[in-house]
Order: sequence, then C-alpha cells, then structure tokens
Amino acid sequence: MTEKKLDIGKHWKTIANTFKDGLLVIDTKGRFVAANQAAEKLTGYTEEELKSKDCRVLNCTGCKILALGEKEKWCKLFSKGRVLDKKCLITNKDRRTVHLMKSGTVLRDDDGEIVGVVETLTDMSQIIRQQQEIKSLRQTFHLDDGYHGIMGKSPVMQNLFELIENVSQTYAPVMILGESGTGKELVARAIHEAGPRKDEPFIKVNCAALNDNLLESELFGHVKGAFTGADRNRIGRFEAAHQGTIFLDEIGDIPFSTQVKLLRVLEEKKIERVGDHNAIPIDVRIITATNKDLESLVKNEKFREDLFFRINVFPLHCPPLDRRREDIPIIIQHFIRQNSRDSIKKILGVTPKAMDALASYRWPGNVRELRNAIDYAFVLCPGGGIGIEHLPVKITAENECLPVDNPPALNPPPEIHPDDRETLFQVLRDVDWNQSEAARKLGVSRVTVWKRMKKHNVMRPK
Repeated sequence: MTEKKLDIGKHWKTIANTFKDGLLVIDTKGRFVAANQAAEKLTGYTEEELKSKDCRVLNCTGCKILALGEKEKWCKLFSKGRVLDKKCLITNKDRRTVHLMKSGTVLRDDDGEIVGVVETLTDMSQIIRQQQEIKSLRQTFHLDDGYHGIMGKSPVMQNLFELIENVSQTYAPVMILGESGTGKELVARAIHEAGPRKDEPFIKVNCAALNDNLLESELFGHVKGAFTGADRNRIGRFEAAHQGTIFLDEIGDIPFSTQVKLLRVLEEKKIERVGDHNAIPIDVRIITATNKDLESLVKNEKFREDLFFRINVFPLHCPPLDRRREDIPIIIQHFIRQNSRDSIKKILGVTPKAMDALASYRWPGNVRELRNAIDYAFVLCPGGGIGIEHLPVKITAENECLPVDNPPALNPPPEIHPDDRETLFQVLRDVDWNQSEAARKLGVSRVTVWKRMKKHNVMRPK
C-alpha cells in the first residue's frame, strides 16, 4: 500500500485555525489575503470582510507607512524583512483599541521576489489590564515610590500624572515648564517610562552647560578632523537616542545659531555630524524643559518663533512646592527612606515641630531645596526623629513661633477636639483672621492653624 504524502497546502487553513495567535497574510499592496479565526476575533472582521480592505483599516501603531507604492517603497516591514515582538495597538471593527504583540516576516517566491508578508498577533489586552490594576493598587496603597519616582497626592499633582499618562501614549513634542527644582527631569523620565519607547534610550542634554561649539557636537556628533581635538568619529546625543527619547533641558539657553540646526533636524528627522555632509535618519521623541519665559524671548528675538511652536506642542507645568504644601510630608518621608538605605543611622521620621517648620517654609528652591534640607538634617541628627534643631537655620528663622531649643518629641501633638472648634473660631475672629497671630496665641505654627481650619471647615465669614 502506497503511503500518502501530506499536502500541507490543502490543510493550511485547519493548521492556521489551531493557532491561539492571530495570523494575517497581506499582499505587496497592503491588501489582506487571508486571516485565521484568532485574527477574526481580534480585529472583529471576518476573513471575507478583511479581503476587501486595506491593512491601514486597523490603524496599527506598529506599522510605519513610508509612501504610496508597493513592497519596500511603502511599508517598513517590507523594507526591513521582518519585525519581532513589537508592542502595538490596533483599532478593531467596533472602534475599540486592542493591545497586541506583533511579529512579521516577508514571503518570497522561488525567484526571491517579495510576494507578501505574514503577521502573527498576540492579544496582550488581559496582561495590560492586569498591569493597570497592579499599578492602580500600588498607587492607592502607596506601595512604591510615587508615580515614576514623583511624590504627590495633591490634586494639582494628580492632574499632572494624568496628563503625563495621556501624552506618553503619543509622539507629540512636550515642553515642561516650571521653576528650578520642581522636578522637570523626573517628569520627562516619567513620560518616557510610561510610553511605548520605555525600553529604548532616554538621553538627557543640559543645553546650558555647553558652549556653542561643544553643544552642536554634543547634539549631532562629529567626524574625525572636524575641529582641533576631534581625533575620532563620535556619535551625538540624537543618534544615541535613536528610537528612544531625547530630553533637552534648559532649552531656553540654546544659542541662536544652534536653534536653526535643531529646527531643521526636527522637521527633516535627519542629522549631519559636524564636519560631514551625509544625512543620517533619526527617529526620536523630543522633550524639552525650561524655567524661562520663552514667549518673552521670542518677542525679544532671542528665541526662534518657529522652533518655539515646533517644540511647544503639548506644554506641561510643574507646580512649585508652595502650591502643593500637602505633599511636603510625603516627600520628606520619601527622602528619609532613601537616605536611610545608605546610612547606618536609624532615623524614623520628623518631629511635629520640625514638620511644622518644614511645612510653613517658603521653599524658593522647591523640591531640590527640600532634599538638601533633609540631607543636612541627616548629618546632624544622631537618630530617632529629626528635630527642629537639626534643620538649616534659614528654615527655622522663618518660624519664630517655633522654639528651637525644645527637645524633640516623637509623638504628634494632640489634635483639636471637635468641641474646640468654637475656640479656634473665636481666636481667629479676635485677631481679625490673621493666621500667624492666631498661631502665636495658640502656641502652634501657622500651618497647624491652617490644617485645623481645613479639618473643622472653619472659614472667614464673607
């Protein structure tokens, strides 16, 4: 009896439909040729419906359309030959977003000519949902160090975190605005880490730290012999950030001559190394930051208007610390935990009077100055709780109502009993609602008065 050979071609549909992953076959013009049942479930389209459509109908974020035409001329997958485990999003028939892991490779005939591509789609929706639930739980119960290292529960910070989440899923240029010390670099890193490029490089450039010639070489690289001392070829920060994110800090200090070249790079997505005329394609997400008023610089012709509009697509504002004072205790405890990891001292926290002093200080240097104050206190404090006597003099000098020579008390002061609401109201009325004067009469800090007013809903009558 003659053994029959298995003709896989006759059974490929049955084979394809046993796959848990979606499988799509696409021709050289981007038209669907075949789809298995898993692909039908993921896309929401039947195979027959897909055959009448162009692959662009799925709006896949992992596809890069180069131009109109066929094969290598229009799709990056055709030009590269394959793609492996690329995270992407598609829009299904019901206009819902589906998270996928996609791999693909080109198909060739006997002559080596490309005749199409085959793609496999792994549904990542459940994994993404689980990650989001875990992230939500960690934020709710404060199981980690804030949002990508940024501490804050105040409404203004929660709004900032939401904006970061939204903009991180796009490639829009972001400009981070804020005073010195507000954490603009942390925000830039959070945008990168929350986005699809999180596994790619994050490259920072401090534009204020380099002169004109060095900055251009730092950004775009140089070739050997381009200038005195250029003894070898060197790639620039834009090349180093390829497929990742470049963060241009202090963008307001960039020289006017470099602004012109930077604008051309952003528009053409190509760089030229110093001393060379060969264009090198780059794919980077750009994030900038400044503590300067760029609009005023534009009016005074010190910053190019076209570059300003190019980088200021989505502005984010980092609030100063005095606009989110309720976050100060959280930030302090975060810094204490960080310092404790590298110290043999057993410092557990901050005494109530020291906390009052820290909470009522103006913090012109914002979070950076607060960090320095905790570092200073760690040097002086032998252990236990950081007392007011361990804080920098400039902080305690602004809190005359807080005695510096009292020994630290590790137990918090008793809260005003609800029955004492009338006493608080009476004292505030007697001093014409001057919180500093009320604090002096009550023997507490102004911040404590403010907290008690908030707790007991005590407001000045209109």
